[in-house]
Amino acid sequence: MTTENRWLLPEGIDELLPERARQLEALRRSLLDQCATWGYRYVIPPLVEFTDSLLIGLGADLDLMTCKFTDQMSGRMLGIRADITPQVARMDAHSLAEEGVTRLCYAGSTLQAVPQAVVGGRAPIQLGAELFGSDSIAADIEIILLLLSTIDRAGIDSALTLDIGHIGIYDALFSNEDLESALQQQMFDALQRKSTPDIERLSTLLPSATATKLRRLASLHGAPDVLAKARDAFSDESGVLAALDNLEAILARVRKRFPEVAVYIDLTELRGFRYHTGLVFAVYLEGWGTAVAKGGRYDSIGASFGRDRPATGFAIDLKALVDGLRINSPDQPPIVAPEGDDPTLEQAIDALRAEGRVVVLDLEQSARVTGTQYLVLRGTDWVVEEFS
Repeated sequence: MTTENRWLLPEGIDELLPERARQLEALRRSLLDQCATWGYRYVIPPLVEFTDSLLIGLGADLDLMTCKFTDQMSGRMLGIRADITPQVARMDAHSLAEEGVTRLCYAGSTLQAVPQAVVGGRAPIQLGAELFGSDSIAADIEIILLLLSTIDRAGIDSALTLDIGHIGIYDALFSNEDLESALQQQMFDALQRKSTPDIERLSTLLPSATATKLRRLASLHGAPDVLAKARDAFSDESGVLAALDNLEAILARVRKRFPEVAVYIDLTELRGFRYHTGLVFAVYLEGWGTAVAKGGRYDSIGASFGRDRPATGFAIDLKALVDGLRINSPDQPPIVAPEGDDPTLEQAIDALRAEGRVVVLDLEQSARVTGTQYLVLRGTDWVVEEFS
């Protein structure tokens, strides 16, 4: 690498300069405080873990996204987390092992071997909340309402759309089909990408009844009336009807609490990691092509750690969310103070900083700037004055 490009970062890796970093940190604190008011306790999972605990039972997609390297101390393989949710599930199942409902929240950096979306980086800063120990619809409702309340607290100007689906519908239709695993994977991928040509091609390889179900499911996305169409299309599928009942109950609560949020029904919504088992959802901002938050139910992860617990939760991409905020300057401009060891000056500076004011020392004795506030000595008192 030449000296001319030593400043280059790896593709998909970015840095946060002061203004964006200030915004993101303020947002992180505010949203974690919001989670705390709902009873979610803060945890800090490690940045790296042994891959046999970080990835066990979580599917090939997360495995491919995880950056791995050999631990020089143990000789075992380590992974840098690409998703924090499984780590929090491990903490619930093993480190805490509490009875009843456990609510946890977190925030931290992640690293992906490849980005999840065409637009977006490989190092999201993820903030999320997870609810363990309840398989009730009330738990799913709580998680979605908490997610929407956190985004509301962020002060986003853009209109929101809640994209919601249920992996149980796919499972009810196809899990008992006697199909080769490769063909099952192709079906899943085609629905995930909403690829009409691939769905039509696969239909020619499938039994007639299976192909009909696949084509019907592929068309079920759009306005909330899709739920009624799904009931008509799969009126003899009890598993599908149960999932639709679940979705309708959840949407009724969402509309009541957040009537301004648009709803998009996507019964082919399979964008989550393969560990999701039921409800899945995402939140989009108007004008953005990628989701700022994703979540859903994942009842099977805890079993990998010896304690099978129902679970539901969400994760927000803080970098994406902060880009949807108005860029505000700090509420109060900084105060410029002279550098020195005068005890009364130091006391005045300490008092201002204790009040939350930003005070910077004038190390270079620069010329004064109109409109800037300065700490100046008037008689025996240090006072703040704006230079004009």
